[in-house]
Order: sequence, then C-alpha cells, then structure tokens
Amino acid sequence: MSDGEIQAWHYSTRQTVCLRWRAGRITALERVSTEPPPALWLAPPLFDAQVNGYAGVDFQRDGLTEQELLLAARQLRLAGCTRFLLTLITDEWGKLMARLGHLRAIRSRSAELQSAIAGWHIEGPFLSAEPGFRGAHNPDVMVDPSPQHMRELREITQDDPVLLTVAPERQGAIEAIALAVSLGIKVSVGHSNASAEVLRQAVQAGVAGFTHLGNACPQQLDRHDNILWRVLDTSELTVGVIPDRIHVSPALFRLIHRVRPASSIYYTTDAMSAAGAAPGRYTIGALTLEVGEDQIVRQPGKTNFAGSALRPIDGVFRAARMLDRSWREVWDAFSWHPARFIALPRGIEIGAPADFCLVKVNEQNEFQELRVWINGVLQNSGLGK
Repeated sequence: MSDGEIQAWHYSTRQTVCLRWRAGRITALERVSTEPPPALWLAPPLFDAQVNGYAGVDFQRDGLTEQELLLAARQLRLAGCTRFLLTLITDEWGKLMARLGHLRAIRSRSAELQSAIAGWHIEGPFLSAEPGFRGAHNPDVMVDPSPQHMRELREITQDDPVLLTVAPERQGAIEAIALAVSLGIKVSVGHSNASAEVLRQAVQAGVAGFTHLGNACPQQLDRHDNILWRVLDTSELTVGVIPDRIHVSPALFRLIHRVRPASSIYYTTDAMSAAGAAPGRYTIGALTLEVGEDQIVRQPGKTNFAGSALRPIDGVFRAARMLDRSWREVWDAFSWHPARFIALPRGIEIGAPADFCLVKVNEQNEFQELRVWINGVLQNSGLGK
C-alpha cells in the first residue's frame, strides 16, 4: 500500500510531525500537537557514495546477475541506505569499462535498481602506485589518465551521475580532470600523495572532493608535511570519511570535524562484499580478503585494511559515539551531505518519493531498531542492532 501517514519526532527539528503520502509521494509534512512514542524518529534515507559490494556480492566480479545486484541493493536498503554509487576499483581499463557497461545494462532493465543505484564511482586506475597510498589497488594495471579515458567513461555512462577518484600527481591528470569536469563528471582526489601545489592545481581544474580521508596512506607520515595536513588545509574540498572507528581513529575523526565545517564532510562505508554478511573470506576483484568478528577487512596474513564491512546505519551511531554527539546531529553527514556533493535530490520534501526511515533508540540514545519505507511501502519489519 503506497498511501499512508506516520507521526514521529523529526530528527533535525526535534518537533512532532505527521508525514502523509499518497500514491508513493509525500503530500504533507506538518507539525502536530499529539506526541508519538519518545524514542521514535523520522529521518531521510542514507546515501552512500562508495559501495564496492555488499551482502556477499562483489561488484568487481564479471558476469554479475540482476538478482545479485538486487540482493545487495535490498540488504543496503534494510540498513537505511536506499541509494548508492556502485563503485568499481582499479583494473585494466578495457575490463573496467566492460564491467561498467554490463552493470549499467542490468540496471537499465530494472526500475528497482535504477532507484537504488544512483550512479557510478570509478576509483582507479588513475591512482598513486606508491606503497601505502595505493592501498589494496593493483599498481601493475594503474595508468595515467588521458582525454580518451574521460570521453569513453562519459560515453558509457551517458547522463548518469559519475564520481571519479584520481591521484592528480599522475602525468596528464590535471588536463584530464578539467575535461572530466567539463563533461559533467564529479572528480575527487584519492589514493594520492599530491603536493600542496598539485592539490591547488587540481582544485583550479575542478576537483571537488577527497575520497575516504585518513585511508589509503602509509602508517608513518612526515609530521610536518603529509597528505592529511595538505587536504585539511585545502578548504575547497569536501572530504569523505569512513566512520567505522577502524580506518580513521576516533582522535583523527574528531580533529577532522574540528578543522572542517560540518557541511564539507560526508560519510561513506567503502563497503565490500563482507559488509552486511557474516565473518569469513570474501573477494574484492582478484583479492581474497578475510573478515573477523571485529569487522576489520584484511588480506590474509597482512595488517593493512582493504575496504570495510560496515553497515550504513552502524556508521551513523559509531560517528556519534566518536564525536560524543547525538546520532541526530551526524545523520546528515550520511544522507544530505553526500547527496548534495553528487548533486542528487535529498531530504524529505513534499512531492518527493515517500522514502524515509523510522529510527528507534533507547533511553541512552543507542540504536535499537530501523524501519525503511520506499515509495510509501514498508521494506522491513525492523532491523535491530
């Protein structure tokens, strides 16, 4: 049934509201005097700009089926994330574009996938091959970006939203970035050891963000001049952060929020196939990875991280704990901020699809239950902690 109404506390205004919808679209959002249960909150759905896989489904595999993509999208939805950028990582360019074309063709045949997969994030192969900065990406297939790469990417994706992560210190990168931006591609720096001067050139060429700050850099950095300081000193960049307490320490997480305005920070899971699944061994492309009870994703026998196993809803509450804030204060960083960064519709607005979350917390403000509606239809009976 796509008609209905719900009363709850609004996550942002903290006022009692009644949300009404008809034929799957919001018709009213009004303050009311009657009070709902004290722990029931209305919030917009989460949006993730970087998902490499989920619920056992690895987006880097060739030959994925519609059912596999639907499984991942539905499990993400149950965790509060109704839209995401499907992310493909470093590979030989021809294979990468063939994979993208295959996934886009599957998406075009399914209204459900068109609603869930808001666009594409291409993370590589134009990244730094330096140890530490390259992360788990294969340096053997990394290349310098060219105008031909940018035109081919836009030709395959047509008018879909696209986020491209680039290391601007690669040869020809600044010119390629400028062309990509002119073609409507959003460009972010990542897996990079760009100097302050190169970062400035990248910003002038149209770079708008930095991908998962605090990740993809060596464990030991120059205390006077390193990529963290350079990015934090570049005020034009919107920075993505993984709020899992693993990729970014709580101390660094707090410092990022003190240095940068809240509106210039967005959260992402950087999830791979182990996210939303039990501990065990999973893949991301050609790599086999191990995920323990601690939810840390590693290559077997190694200490470096390779993606995350974070559920989106858990990222909100972990961020709140690290910042010693209410989850309501950080929700927008995983919803409104990344959607605005990608220039997508956001929030709960009259006339928009009736997509929203109902969040239930306990007296300690801890997550208890999540229910999600899409087009006014309840998707689950309640995801628990």
